[in-house]
Amino acid sequence: MSNIPADFSYTAEHEWVSEPDQNGVVRVGITDFAQDALGDVVYVQVPEAGSSVTGNEVIGEVESTKSVSDIYAPLSGEVVSRNEALDGDPALINSDPYGEGWLLEIKLADLSTHQTLLSAAEYEQQVG
Repeated sequence: MSNIPADFSYTAEHEWVSEPDQNGVVRVGITDFAQDALGDVVYVQVPEAGSSVTGNEVIGEVESTKSVSDIYAPLSGEVVSRNEALDGDPALINSDPYGEGWLLEIKLADLSTHQTLLSAAEYEQQVG
């Protein structure tokens, strides 16, 4: 069974999203289920800070020894930071998908859209 922390929200495309902070910023990554399916991650491409992203649109990719998978924006907003550590060590996604292996932080255009994401229980039903 994959590790699915209850304090995050999820997308059908296997991204996790933190609760918004006081400024409406969420942290985004790929789930343990997704990194396990991908295998060893060797390259990650995500948008630069300042980029606008639109929910459910492709915003980057994760390349592993097995395949290349698209990364989708879970919600619309502006990228406020990207995880620079992944440039030198993309395998952080494998070793710590919910911690050091995060992808980017997005300032949400509309906080209410966060409510449209899957709960941990709903995501677990999808992947279980």
